[in-house]
Formats: sequence, C-alpha cells, structure tokens
Amino acid sequence: MSERIEIPAGKLHEEMLNLRQGKHMDFLRSLTGMDWGEEGLGVVYHLENTNTGENIVVSTRTTDREKPELPSVSDIWKGAEFNEREVYDYYGIRFVGHPDMRRLFLRDDWVDFPLRKDFDESLNPLRMTNEEPVDTTQYMEIQHDGSVIEKRETIFEEDEYIINIGPQHPATHGVLRFRVSLEGEIIKKLDVHCGYIHRGIEKMCESLTYPQTLALTDRLDYLGAHQNRHALCMCIEQAIGVEVSERVQYIRTIMDELQRIDSHLLFSSCLCMDMGALTAFFYGFRDRERILDIFEATTGGRLIQNYNTIGGVQADIAPDFAQKVKEFIAYLRPILKEYHEVFTGNVIAQERLKGVGVLSKEDAISFGATGGTGRASGWACDVRKRHPYAMYGKVDFKEIVYTEGDCFARYMVRMDEILESMNIIEQLIDNIPEGNFQEKMKPIIRVPEGNYYTAVEGSRGEFGVYLESRGDKFPYRLKFRATGLPLVSAMETMCRNSKIADLIAIGGTVDYVVPDIDR
Repeated sequence: MSERIEIPAGKLHEEMLNLRQGKHMDFLRSLTGMDWGEEGLGVVYHLENTNTGENIVVSTRTTDREKPELPSVSDIWKGAEFNEREVYDYYGIRFVGHPDMRRLFLRDDWVDFPLRKDFDESLNPLRMTNEEPVDTTQYMEIQHDGSVIEKRETIFEEDEYIINIGPQHPATHGVLRFRVSLEGEIIKKLDVHCGYIHRGIEKMCESLTYPQTLALTDRLDYLGAHQNRHALCMCIEQAIGVEVSERVQYIRTIMDELQRIDSHLLFSSCLCMDMGALTAFFYGFRDRERILDIFEATTGGRLIQNYNTIGGVQADIAPDFAQKVKEFIAYLRPILKEYHEVFTGNVIAQERLKGVGVLSKEDAISFGATGGTGRASGWACDVRKRHPYAMYGKVDFKEIVYTEGDCFARYMVRMDEILESMNIIEQLIDNIPEGNFQEKMKPIIRVPEGNYYTAVEGSRGEFGVYLESRGDKFPYRLKFRATGLPLVSAMETMCRNSKIADLIAIGGTVDYVVPDIDR
C-alpha cells in the first residue's frame, strides 16, 4: 500500500519540489482531477522513485468552486503539463504557473466542466460549426506579494509559416492533429490538438455498475484490450478482496502477451508502410491474423476483447488453445528473421530512423513516456518488473532497453519484445494448472470506501486505473492512466529541429493509439 499524504494548496509546489529532489520522486505516474463536492475540487498525484520503486500518493484541494486555483507542478514533471490541461478542461481548476492553460480535449466554446458532479448537460447543444484556431493561450503568474495575474501568451506569431497535419488517418495514426511551425523544412514548434474522438468514457463510468464499466476499457487502446481490462478487473478485485485462481493468472498472462505481439506486429507493419515498405506491411498483417484466430476461438472477439471479468475470465480456453499457441510461436520465430531482412537491415530505412526523434532518458521519465519510448531512451520502466502482477513474478524474461532514444531504438525495442513475449508464453503454455476460470461473485458488487490504483504493462507502456469509491455499486471516480497521453506530450520535444518528413516516422515509432489518449 502506497503512503498517502494531503498537502495544503498553498504549500503544494514547495512540498512537491522537496519530494522530487529530496526523495527522488522523479516519475509522475498519474495525475487525477477530483470533485469531492463540499470538500472541494482537487488533484490526486501518484509519484514513484524510479531507483527504489517507492510510491507516494499526494492529494490537494481548493474549496473555491467559482475560481478554483492550484499551483502547477509542470515545471517539476513535464508530464504534468498535458495532465493539468486535462484537469482544467474537465474540472475548471486553473493551475498557477502553467505555461499553456487551454482546454485539451473539448472545444473552446464548451460551457462549464463536464466531470464536475453538478455539471448541467443541457448547457452544450450539438454544434455543427468549425472551430477556429486560436493562437494565444492563458498564463497565470504569481507575484512576489502572493497575488496572481493573468497574462496572454502567443503560441504562433503572425509571420510564422504554419502547416496543418491531421486529424485524418493514416497520416497521424488516428484522428490526432498537429499544427507545425516550419523554417524551411525544419520543425521549430509543434502544437498538439487532441479530442477529435473523445467519448467521455470516464464520465460514463460514474453511472455504470462495476461489471458494466468493463466494456469501455476495450474501446480505449484497442490494441491492448486484454491488458486494459486486466488492469480494471485487478483493481476492483484488490478493492473487494477477491483472489482469482492460479489458472486465471496463467490465462491472463498468456493473453496479455499474445496481445502485445499482436500490437507490435501492427506497429511494425504500419511503420513500414509509413516508410514506403509495403512488403513488410503485408507480412505483419498476414501473421497478426493468426493471433486473432486464436483469440476468436476462445473469446469470440478479434479486435474488441471482452474476455476478462471481475473474478476471472468469461469462459475457459478453447480445447486446442495451447496447441494453436505453440504452433504460432514455432511459425513466428523464423518469420521474424524475414522481417529483419526486408526492413530492419535496409540501409535507407536505417538512415531515416537513426538519430531522428531523440528523447533523452531524463525527458522520458519527466514526461512519463513509458513502454517502448521510455525503454528506447535507456529507462527500465516495465511495470511487469517494477510491480509484478499475475504470473510475471514467476517467469524469466529480459526487459528490453536501448539507450539511443531515437526512432530506430523505439522500433528495435518492440521487435525484441516480440521475442520476449514468446519466451514468457512458452514458460506458461504447458503448465496451465487446473482450477476455476471464474470465482463466484455477488450479482451487485460494492467496492469498500477508499481509493485504489493498479497498473499493468500495456502494449505502449503503463496503463493505470485509479478508483475512488464511496461504498456504492457505482464508482465515485474512475480514471484511466492512458499510455498515449505522455507520448503525445513529448512529441514537440522529439520533433523540434527535425525535418517535416521525419514527423511521420517519429509519430509512427512513438506508437500512440488515439482513442486511448482522448478517452
């Protein structure tokens, strides 16, 4: 259980700086906006020391609902910048010292803040007009006497040459939009616009029972559906004190690793297509179909996986599941050599990927860019190693880490992870124990009052679930720590001073999935 401390708003920045420097809490795992009703509006921070693995949970609040203000911590952790914009977007909390206090997902003409408990849905009729880009943002600065003044900052000057990229597929790998300032063909500034596929999943969860919330995780990172749902089930199970059978733990681990291979094959395929290598694109889709066939025989789904349940899995594995998995691994190992012959060893591809889109280890940690992006930067950030769950503490596998931090390193991390996923599956597939595939659960699940955080290693990094319960059959607050939001927040850092042609390669190797970002 992580230590939890409450810090008054007036002392928040000072105390958070002490935690960052004194206790080396260098990783901001999650930042969650909260509406505690009469107790105020606030934020819950999950912090980690990447050297020791120590975790601390910090909360702060303001009782002023008319003009709520809190100190920004974006100068301490870069990953807080987009997260604080999200909190402002949904709760209206303005962060003093934040350099860019704009909405992140919703339109600028959106009225009120939708995750507040007193939000009136009738305030926002359907708007059919285009939203005009605004090239200024609000900045709140604290003065020496403690007062706060509002300033307007310019995002793009009038004489800058700006091009628009996105939000169409496949240029930006989904409906994500970049506004890019160019000097010749060199990127000088990049402004990310999210929210084109926003569906309000976290708001919907507040009116759904716990079993009903499970269906929504599959629509976030659809290439990590097993893992997402695993995280939510695990969080609820820990909260209500349910321990699933060892058989379920084996099955969940195998499914998570098959999902990881599925995701990385699609990553490789689409990146190769981005770079003009269509042959490798067809290879990846051909081989990914074999995994989808295995999934379908047991879960009934191919892309959307609604297999994990609270207390187990929906159905036992298919009779030929183990045999099909072993056949697939025996098939894929030699095929991967062809992947490397066709694309990885291609001199032109290497020239376009090496030294491009570099992200340092320090920046990866500060942004919270975990998964393949963090490990390509030299950061050993795998949740399966840091906080083992399911069967990961009982299997032997290497955490793939490269130090270059560029596009080629991000590509190689995922290609090598496919091999490690196969190694994990091979250690488990012949040893699945007998036991229940589903524990008996009450028809109405009520989670004890409290707050809980659980994370898994998704296909793109840490996918976390923060749950706050008031003892009801509905969650009071359910926050999903998206794998993609830290990744897109680092895009400007990775792209700056690169060529515009490199933007597609950088975005492709970062490997975000847009519905996971927008939620």
